[in-house]
Amino acid sequence: MTKPILTKQDTHFRLRTCSEYGQASFAGIASLSLALVLLINSFEGSQLAVHSAVFAAFVSYLVFALLQLGTMALIRRDLLQHGEIRRTTRWLGYLLLLSLLTANIFIVTAAFQLIKRKKSAAYILSFYALLTTLFVFAVSALNVFKPYVSNLFVPGMGLILAAGAVQLLALLLISRYADNQFLPKWFWVVAVLLLVTALTGNVFALALGILLLSKLKNSDVSTGTKLNEVVDRLSRSSTSMLGLWFIGFLISISLCSYLTFDYGMAIDNNYGAILQSPSLTYPLGTDNFGRCLFSRIVFGARISLFVGILSTLIPVIIGGSLGAISGYYGRSTDNLIMRALDILYAIPGILLAIAIIAAFGASTVNLIIALSVGSIPTYARTMRANVLLVSTLEYVQAARAFGAGDFIILLRHIIPNSIAPMIVKSTLTVGGAIISTSSLSYLGLGVEPHIPEWGNILKVGSSYLETHAYTAIYPGLAIIALVLSFNFLGDGLRDALDPKLD
Repeated sequence: MTKPILTKQDTHFRLRTCSEYGQASFAGIASLSLALVLLINSFEGSQLAVHSAVFAAFVSYLVFALLQLGTMALIRRDLLQHGEIRRTTRWLGYLLLLSLLTANIFIVTAAFQLIKRKKSAAYILSFYALLTTLFVFAVSALNVFKPYVSNLFVPGMGLILAAGAVQLLALLLISRYADNQFLPKWFWVVAVLLLVTALTGNVFALALGILLLSKLKNSDVSTGTKLNEVVDRLSRSSTSMLGLWFIGFLISISLCSYLTFDYGMAIDNNYGAILQSPSLTYPLGTDNFGRCLFSRIVFGARISLFVGILSTLIPVIIGGSLGAISGYYGRSTDNLIMRALDILYAIPGILLAIAIIAAFGASTVNLIIALSVGSIPTYARTMRANVLLVSTLEYVQAARAFGAGDFIILLRHIIPNSIAPMIVKSTLTVGGAIISTSSLSYLGLGVEPHIPEWGNILKVGSSYLETHAYTAIYPGLAIIALVLSFNFLGDGLRDALDPKLD
């Protein structure tokens, strides 16, 4: 019996609908690009001397990149010849998991997706929870090469290691029971332990614990809930999951740094270690005051995340409330609120922020207020448009017919069904808030100059671009990576929450 000949459209459809193939190709290309970057940076000086550590990293990344590209070719062959990925090809995922030793997050996530054919939301969250903890532990462990460590370093590392053990156990148990129809009743212990590990800032552990507790009501781990559907759709996009993972990693390392990092390394002058190149003692080098750039970037993540998220959350609440009231009541209420917001919207956001900071002084609180005020009109307009649409639907009319009050209708029926576009918009605009934070700090109008913040770090490093470029490159890369992560997450949430996909 001859095999059917696939048309070009059939071939494209099979490859496009296979998430493992898309993630494998993305991981292979990204790893190969990183390998080339490492190769270029392995040669230094006019004599092109080889930096052995960087060259070794290039070799390891190149090997795993070639293995990943070979695996991608096998996945393509299986899809075209058999219509699915064979078990022998999936076994290669265990080999590719060794790339975790090189911190190659691209290949690690692609290998995880390849290993298991059916992946529940709980399984996906458990993997990313463990991966986050492993990276936090590895990054924190670099402090052992410093002259001194935090007083709470040992107990902090012990807590991170214990959290990783709990998450590894949860991953194994979920892999064991995820294919069963019902969860064992004792799984509530696993859920509670995961919630405890979420105290390290691990957002994946928090989401997983909540998901398991909600499932234990009917002991079903596989049937669909909204969280299940969103996680499943997000997991199909490798860029969205990587963006979410990087955000979760920064949140976790920001909280764990209170225990494992010494703040003195980031703010105390050390004139015996001025402008040192990256080394084991100072992984990202030092600045013109001898301060550890690695520690300053870690502590700076707190400020960037805190200001970026809070300056987005405040206009979401205020603007969303004003937009909901305006869209629901309409007429004179709508005109009064929207015309007042139009006046505020006419002022450029960055100029308004500069004016507020110039009037009240540069501080973290003033920076949050300055960035929040200018964003209120955009969120109000978005919520108003959603409320105008939802208010015309039948279930809202039925609630009115049954005598429900306006307050109840807004809180129970309209706002919950209008919030999805606001969530997507907020994730996309957090990146803009982070850029604004860094920009104002770079201009001296953000947080106080002595506080390690990415904009402040970049401002100091920009004076040494010609001689010590790393002092500006690393904080710049941190800003780019975080903004891209929020943008990727926003794109993924937009697709996952799209009602047309329900």
